[in-house]
Amino acid sequence: MKLDNVMNQEEKAIKTKLGLLELAKQLGSVSQACKVMGYSRDSFYRFKELYENGGELALQEISRKKPVLKNRVSKELETAIVEFAVEQPAYGQLRVSNELKKRGLFISPGGVRSVWLRHDLETMKKRLKALEAKAAQDNLILTESQLQALERSKKEKEAHGEIETHHPGYLGSQDTYYVGTVKGIGRIYAQTFIDTYCKVAFMKLYDRKTAIVAADLLNDRVLPFYEQHKLPLLRVLTDRGTEYCGAREHHEYELYLTIEDIDHTKTKAKSPQTNGICERFHRTVQHEFLWVAFRKKIYKSIEELQSDLDQWMHQYNHERTHEGKFCFGKTPMETFIDSIPIAREKIIEGKLDIFPSQSASPNEKVAAGVPVEKEIYLGRETNAR
Repeated sequence: MKLDNVMNQEEKAIKTKLGLLELAKQLGSVSQACKVMGYSRDSFYRFKELYENGGELALQEISRKKPVLKNRVSKELETAIVEFAVEQPAYGQLRVSNELKKRGLFISPGGVRSVWLRHDLETMKKRLKALEAKAAQDNLILTESQLQALERSKKEKEAHGEIETHHPGYLGSQDTYYVGTVKGIGRIYAQTFIDTYCKVAFMKLYDRKTAIVAADLLNDRVLPFYEQHKLPLLRVLTDRGTEYCGAREHHEYELYLTIEDIDHTKTKAKSPQTNGICERFHRTVQHEFLWVAFRKKIYKSIEELQSDLDQWMHQYNHERTHEGKFCFGKTPMETFIDSIPIAREKIIEGKLDIFPSQSASPNEKVAAGVPVEKEIYLGRETNAR
């Protein structure tokens, strides 16, 4: 809704400027047209030049804030500021400026903040998150001041109920997205799953939103991926939609999670922001894939759209750099691969012994002593424990 409002505002701005140019032609007077429309003559001639050179698109609102690259600090100084932000996350911009002067690096407090803004480090909370991620990936030995800052942050998070994610497979976020109604196909829904640590994502299209299709995404795409890398999926976060919640013994999705020994966490009622990672991903899919794809091609089946979506998802996971707090500008798959050792260290002792049964056949499970209560078929054999 917010994006539609922005587009409407841009269209209105373009129409207003075109109206000014047209009115000047009809009246034969630039001054009078500007007086009627409330613009200066300088603006009129600027709009006229833009329209003559680039057409209507050139009349879109353009931010006057353009970075002057030659005025930016050197790459070496910027790197030093970022490293110091992680080294001393509790320091403010003035203190950082003073501390860097001791090292022979001169930059104003405002310059420090500008670098922080470019690297998403402008608040202490964000700098602490960067420290946590870097310490986890690089096995850093933390100083006393860093430990104190992290301890304060931990208490604040506990007070505010912030969801923690410690390694790939620790927590996956799943949600349903309504793609739209396409002529000749009908309604299209997408099931989305994102690993909240490394941001590796999976998306599959369906013509309905039910518990069986929600389980099918995990069965067809998600669990085979984790099994391939010998990591378990420990927990899934969903909203309270009917496709995710119900009586365990009769609900396909709840039953499937029980079968695969995956914990199920539900968001707070009427609080969609709790599952905001999926909401943000849906906006990315809409902007970077769906809006482009539907303008380039007329789709005749869900399978045809799924094929193009799979190609985009591969590019998203393997080629597109991500700005997530644990990604550090790497792609989701690079972050996933780099974090596998962290996951194996942190996984609860004995969890990996249970994990092989996720992919075992019914006969193998019976031989291993795993009780078989009920079976559901989703493309591969599964059994409840």
